[in-house]
Amino acid sequence: MSSNSFSYNEQSGGGEATELGQEATSTISPSGAFGLFSSDLKKNEDLKQMLESNKDSAKLDAMKRIVGMIAKGKNASELFPAVVKNVASKNIEIKKLVYVYLVRYAEEQQDLALLSISTFQRALKDPNQLIRASALRVLSSIRVPIIVPIMMLAIKEASADLSPYVRKNAAHAIQKLYSLDPEQKEMLIEVIEKLLKDKSTLVAGSVVMAFEEVCPDRIDLIHKNYRKLCNLLVDVEEWGQVVIIHMLTRYARTQFVSPWKEGDELEDNEKNFYESDDDQKEKTDKRKKPYTMDPDHRLLIRNTKPLLQSRNAALEILTNLANEANISTLLREFQTYVKSQDKQFAAATIQTIGRCATNIVEVTDTCLNGLVCLLSNRDEIVVAESVVVIKKLLQMQPVQHGEIIKHMAKLLDSITVPVARASILWLIGENCERVPKIAPDVLRKMAKSFTSEDDLVKLQILNLGAKLYLTNSKQTKLLTQYILNLGKYDQNYDIRDRTRFIRQLIVPNEKSGALSKYAKKIFLAQKPAPLLESPFKDRDHFQLGTLSHTLNIKATGYLELSNWPEVAPDPSVRNVEVIELAKEWTPAGKAKQENSAKKFYSESEEEEDSSDSSSDSESESGSESGEEGDSNEDSSEDSSSEQDSESGRESGLENKRTAKRNSKAKGKSGSEDEEKENEKSKTSDSSNAESSSIEDSSSDSESESESESESESRKVTQEKEKKTKQGRTPLTKDVSLLDLDDFNPVSTPVALPIPALSPSLMADLEGLNLSTSSSVISVSTPVFVPTKTHVLLHRMSGKGLAAHYFFPRQPCIFGDKMVSIQITLNNTTDQKIENIHIGEKKLPIGLKMHVFNPIDSLEPEGSITVSMGIDFCDSTQTASFQLCTKDDCFSVNIQPPVGELLLPVAMSEKDFKKEQGMLTGMNETSAVIIAAPQNFTPSVIFQKVVNIANVGAVPSGQDNIHRFAAKTVHSGSLMLVTVELKEGSTAQLIINTEKTVIGSVLLRELKPVLSQG
Repeated sequence: MSSNSFSYNEQSGGGEATELGQEATSTISPSGAFGLFSSDLKKNEDLKQMLESNKDSAKLDAMKRIVGMIAKGKNASELFPAVVKNVASKNIEIKKLVYVYLVRYAEEQQDLALLSISTFQRALKDPNQLIRASALRVLSSIRVPIIVPIMMLAIKEASADLSPYVRKNAAHAIQKLYSLDPEQKEMLIEVIEKLLKDKSTLVAGSVVMAFEEVCPDRIDLIHKNYRKLCNLLVDVEEWGQVVIIHMLTRYARTQFVSPWKEGDELEDNEKNFYESDDDQKEKTDKRKKPYTMDPDHRLLIRNTKPLLQSRNAALEILTNLANEANISTLLREFQTYVKSQDKQFAAATIQTIGRCATNIVEVTDTCLNGLVCLLSNRDEIVVAESVVVIKKLLQMQPVQHGEIIKHMAKLLDSITVPVARASILWLIGENCERVPKIAPDVLRKMAKSFTSEDDLVKLQILNLGAKLYLTNSKQTKLLTQYILNLGKYDQNYDIRDRTRFIRQLIVPNEKSGALSKYAKKIFLAQKPAPLLESPFKDRDHFQLGTLSHTLNIKATGYLELSNWPEVAPDPSVRNVEVIELAKEWTPAGKAKQENSAKKFYSESEEEEDSSDSSSDSESESGSESGEEGDSNEDSSEDSSSEQDSESGRESGLENKRTAKRNSKAKGKSGSEDEEKENEKSKTSDSSNAESSSIEDSSSDSESESESESESESRKVTQEKEKKTKQGRTPLTKDVSLLDLDDFNPVSTPVALPIPALSPSLMADLEGLNLSTSSSVISVSTPVFVPTKTHVLLHRMSGKGLAAHYFFPRQPCIFGDKMVSIQITLNNTTDQKIENIHIGEKKLPIGLKMHVFNPIDSLEPEGSITVSMGIDFCDSTQTASFQLCTKDDCFSVNIQPPVGELLLPVAMSEKDFKKEQGMLTGMNETSAVIIAAPQNFTPSVIFQKVVNIANVGAVPSGQDNIHRFAAKTVHSGSLMLVTVELKEGSTAQLIINTEKTVIGSVLLRELKPVLSQG
């Protein structure tokens, strides 16, 4: 099946492999009753010969072709014997591809796979982690009970591997082994328990999935790992996040009490109103006690909150939570979403605003006014979606909003989205009697453009004409007849049918039926307002995200969530004790005294200023626990004895860590003190504490021995830190929907994620920066994809084979530095064209090409689209190559427009100006454009620029400046485009980029386009 072969001529020995393939192909006879099957057989024989070759280049080429066959869904199982012989190859690339093949077919060819099982076992010790993982995957794919002990041993060894990728595959293998032999459950649970302690985010999702498959009822395995899983949740891949959230949701329903119990307690108090004073006093005390959320419950909610930023279900969740109390907060959030660079997300937000306006009557007018403001937005998608939502809202109370309808009528001159134009025409038609002067003029304009309108708009023009004919016949009779005549001969049969129906209904004649008398009632009947509701309505009894929730039917295998427990189980089971520090553990009440007794600094310092030492010790424990120490002090008055003991345990744990660091630091030099101070700064919460530790470390580095002045500096620093904490202690009691961290004013030491992380894991995580503002360049989706195609091979030149290509403006799947190109091949003959492939390539130095897989045959009048990738090295050089069939080769070439060498970039206006300021002088080119004012409207400029170049729009706070940003595909250099409108009919086009040649070419292409009408 050479139709799936790749061309890798740049590799050594590739020429021989290609020759071998061509010789085998040339012996194939296309004629005969079994020509097709003999052809396939011969081609597979060709691959077998290449796999048995002595040269690695031929084997590698064969394996790439075979993997390509698998990727396209073709059966390559008959090659198993030839492939499995190469499993012991010394070439790492060949070995990788062999394992990819074996993972796919090991289950089907179990007997042959068993013959090489010793090789797989040796591969488990391979230095390359990918080989070790692949060998384990192949072993677990051989579903033969006889090798269960071997698989069990391999899984145990892999679970202790140094590579997290191998450990991840060990977790995957657990599920396969369990399905093969459930009797191994107890041994597999031991491995799961071990992997649950793994600190790698790569392993977390896989081991939790294994836990859910093998032993979902063993909640005791989760206790010690609960806080770690909560903290790692945000960094796990999406698949793992879903699995972990499902498991933690089940865990939470068994370990924490319900947060919705305040109403029940009040009811009980009201029922027992007539009781003795003692009983009433006892009940009153109970009523005063507020619900206190378990810190671990709070930790779960806090760590799942960042996942709302994935946008997948954020709008749906926020809309379902909306009520009169929080709607103002939500609307402020929605205002930010509407400004998103992702226009589809912005459009979905506008729909959400419409749903909120429908559900909450108090904010209907506010939402309506906000949507009207969006009608002046520069982005047409936002405007169009606003029009559609406004139309639905106005149906509920059209009498009060005549001015809005007039305003929307004016938008017909600028809006081009068919759905929005149709919505405006429908609104005007429904309210034609309320806007008697505007409606006829709108019909006049629509009659002019009727033939060029979309079919959806044409139907609404016909409806508008009919309604005006019935209500204002004097002004619109001739216009309506003209439109009906146009519709009578329209190409769309729906429009022709609607035209005939309306003519018979509204224009009385001899053939008119009885319905003509009721035409006005039919067209102008009161329409019910649309119901804007969630697609997930009445599905809240199913767990969110499950198949049952999606289908709204209980699916097979669905597990109901357990009810909240009446009394929460002991929370101490989630505490992780550090055994090696047991001797240094101290109770919370005595921690400060014992710490102060330890010699933190040198003895001379302690003698000179013992009070400083004690305050230092207090400050250290405070900086180590961060907000936890404050939380202990804040909650000590209101907390129960159980909570106090819990706080004590946690505080003790923190003191153990502090004591360990103090004991290590005792008697050390200044440089070691500096490391200790830096370590403290890592665990500190406030920026002031961090800066103070930096000051300490800098003062330490100035001198090898610590002096009195350094001690004084520490004293001042720690006083500042103490003041900072005191200023931070008061907590707000306002419930904020969008800030889940502060919805419960009571906090305890367990709530912070820091105790659940080991110091080594914290060091790994500290380098991560989740802020979106850290990187200026972020590739976004293309805002516009031109449908223009270019001729690659004319059918006359190609003897009936025609080829066209176009640029889909998507990242290339074959390489980050390649431009994606789609080629459409057409067979215009009445004969089948065979073996279409790329032949000789004549590329300039530096250019690279990833060709499409050869096509076996193309039927007469058939068509097929294939993908290629070309690295043009940020230049407009021509890529020349041969497009070949079985019998002929045709020289073709592709020269990219400069605008297709770019990828759109999303950035803020501030970042744009910052980058532009660094790309001046030689990196800036500009030109003056002269054009008619109507060509300088925002929508026209936007459309013209994105049609020429694959750039992203940058938000602008000035109406006369339009900004666009992109980066080059090969080097990633920024390309900043600015169109600044001047007085009169002139504008200045500015391009800033390091790639001055590309910038100059882009300027030459944009200038005439922006100038023309």
